Amino acid sequence: MTQEEDWDRDLLLDPAWEKQQRKTFTAWCNSHLRKAGTQIENIEEDFRNGLKLMLLLEVISGERLPKPDKGKMRFHKIANVNKALDFICSKGVKLVSIGAEEIVDGNVKMTLGMIWTIILRFAIQDISVEGERQCAELPHQVGLRCRTDGLALCALIHRHRPDLIDYSKLRKDDPIGNLNTAFDVAEKFLDIPKMLDAEDIVNTPKPDEKAIMTYVSCFYHAFAGAEQAETAANRICKVLAVNQENEKLMEEYEKLASELLEWIRRTIPWLENRVAEQTMRAMQQKLEDFRDYRRIHKPPRVQEKCQLEINFNTLQTKLRLSNRPAFMPSEGKMVSDIANAWKGLEQVEKGYEEWLLTEIRRLERLDHLAEKFKQKCAMHESWTGGKEDLLSQKDYESASLMEIRALMRKHEAFESDLAAHQDRVEQIAAIAQELNELDYHDAATVNARCQGICDQWDNLGTLTQKRRDSLERVEKLWETIDQLYLEFAKRAAPFNNWMDGAMEDLQDMFIVHSIEEIQSLITAHDQFKATLPEADKERMATLGIHNEILKIAQTYGIKLSGINPYTNLSPQDISTKWDTVKHLVPLRDQMLQEEVARQQANERLRRQFAAQANIIGPWIQTKMEEISHVSVDIAGSLEEQMNSLKQYEQNIINYKSNIDKLEGDHQLSQESLIFDNKHTNYTMEHIRVGWEQLLTTIARTINEVENQILTRDAKGISQEQLNEFRASFNHFDRGEVEFARIMTLVDPNNTGVVTFQAFIDFMTRETAETDTAEQVMASFKILASDKSYITVEELRRELPPEQAEYCISRMTRYIGPESPPGALDYISFSSALYGESDL
Repeated sequence: MTQEEDWDRDLLLDPAWEKQQRKTFTAWCNSHLRKAGTQIENIEEDFRNGLKLMLLLEVISGERLPKPDKGKMRFHKIANVNKALDFICSKGVKLVSIGAEEIVDGNVKMTLGMIWTIILRFAIQDISVEGERQCAELPHQVGLRCRTDGLALCALIHRHRPDLIDYSKLRKDDPIGNLNTAFDVAEKFLDIPKMLDAEDIVNTPKPDEKAIMTYVSCFYHAFAGAEQAETAANRICKVLAVNQENEKLMEEYEKLASELLEWIRRTIPWLENRVAEQTMRAMQQKLEDFRDYRRIHKPPRVQEKCQLEINFNTLQTKLRLSNRPAFMPSEGKMVSDIANAWKGLEQVEKGYEEWLLTEIRRLERLDHLAEKFKQKCAMHESWTGGKEDLLSQKDYESASLMEIRALMRKHEAFESDLAAHQDRVEQIAAIAQELNELDYHDAATVNARCQGICDQWDNLGTLTQKRRDSLERVEKLWETIDQLYLEFAKRAAPFNNWMDGAMEDLQDMFIVHSIEEIQSLITAHDQFKATLPEADKERMATLGIHNEILKIAQTYGIKLSGINPYTNLSPQDISTKWDTVKHLVPLRDQMLQEEVARQQANERLRRQFAAQANIIGPWIQTKMEEISHVSVDIAGSLEEQMNSLKQYEQNIINYKSNIDKLEGDHQLSQESLIFDNKHTNYTMEHIRVGWEQLLTTIARTINEVENQILTRDAKGISQEQLNEFRASFNHFDRGEVEFARIMTLVDPNNTGVVTFQAFIDFMTRETAETDTAEQVMASFKILASDKSYITVEELRRELPPEQAEYCISRMTRYIGPESPPGALDYISFSSALYGESDL
């Protein structure tokens, strides 16, 4: 019986085989259908209309089938399935007992038989003779080994891809682990979908051979295609590598040859340029450039020339060994061409060197004489530099008498120095004459410089005599001006001192605390104003002396320096200070009157603040005492206590307007710089502190009652129990044996004070059961099906909407291996609920 004829009997004999074939054949079909962007879920349902069946055959065969019918009627589906079956028969496959109607009706056995026939034809029979023999043997071998240790599939993968499985670490006693390893590696790295279940194979006495043959055939196609591609790629790479290496050597030779020939082409014109320079410095620079060429630029080119010949020989050898034609460089780049160009370069180089040495010796003699001329000129010009400007200065026009006399002595010394330099001028003229006779190349510059020195020498003599005459005339005029400067200084000093004292008094800062004190200052100011007319007369007399000095300077063209040698005071200083004194007098009047008004206003502010503070201060103190009694004496239920305290708090808040008004008066006092008040003992700071304490006390008392209500409601404490707790708190026995333990709970910060709220928390903790973070974590773990994370869908499924959304908004993202997107961390969330981390 052929394989096509025995599939139905196998299925009837063992229902487990049907399960294996269904899974394997579905995965095999999807491995091909996904190339067309689709897949099947149910093998007997998804092939009923024939459309995906035809698409499957097109993908695995690479051929086009007839156009399918688009209708949805039964006869349309039968027509499409028949087109598929006809195509299978056209490939030489004999279909036995398989009709289109059974496929359209969803007959599982017929559908599986049809898929097995397709697999035989397109996945197994296309394998080579040797491969077909191996595939015929492999299912039995693999199935047998899978039942025992599952190592066969791992060995198959390791043989072709040893990098994917470490075969030495597999254990014979772990068949399921070995099979799953092979399945996972094949799916991840070989693109072979998982078509078998390890448990079904190990726990089945005889696994289905068709399922296993189908799965194993995928390995053959995967490895056979990879080996063929790898062999072809290696062969191509080897051929290309040889060509690429040869082409690289050719390109390097052409590039190196072009660069070397270009360098020779640029260098020869430079060496052929034999135009002599006119200076020794320029010729020495040419010699230095030639030395740099020999020492720096040429050696690398010598190496390039040698390397070029080596590369050429190496390349020809490689081409010959690889059966390639010999390399022919571009025109003009043969090794012989480069050698000829190099020989021509060295001939030109030799002639250039001889020419350089000859020219340098010729210029050496002329340069010595020219350098001597420049040295003497430089020395003379250094001495005369600035002398004409100094002699032309009219510094005597703005100098003092002492400075004029000093300038006269300095000028006499210059006249002696001028006579001593006459001999150097004559030497310069003689050297210039000799350079002209020797036909020096830059004789024009030498002559111009020599003529300039001679002309300058004549001008210095003329300027020297002219300056002597001017100094003698100005000296006589300055003796008269000096006497007037002395007289101005004697009168200006005492008048300036008087004005300084007046300005100091007029700007003197004062601090007064009464009307009598400010009136005394006003009387002293009136006495000062009576002395001003006499002071103005002294000012006019002093300025008259300075005007006489200006008249003399203007008449005889003398530029005054503006500085009196006997005083630092100027007429402008006197006038400016006098104007300042006159300006300060009315300002002082205004300042004194403003202070009178300010003292009167300050007294009104003090009395206004004191009147309010003396009422508010006692009121706050009284309310503080009342609150301390209220917190102890209030009876009734907690709600009744809360209502009483709220009403009491509202009365206090309503009193806030009085505090605000007092703040306003205090702000006015601060702005007026009033810091003392003899009319009251209360300061604004005292009032603020008292008010804040009053608000804090009433708020704390209300909060204590609110917390008692929350504690009572949350922990199920009755009013009677709460009263008992208060009674116990008020009569707390400090002699109890457990005192130390209780105090650590109710006063953890060791402040020595135990609030009633802390006592309530302690009592409820001692008498009630509470949840812990660990219990909450354990609950979440149950909802998460024992996972270390939980999903949004699980939270919304297991919790009421409000609680689920609360958890989702506060849980952080879970960071762990193989966790799905959106996984949440319920462990850190549970810890945060009990204060062990931040939500």
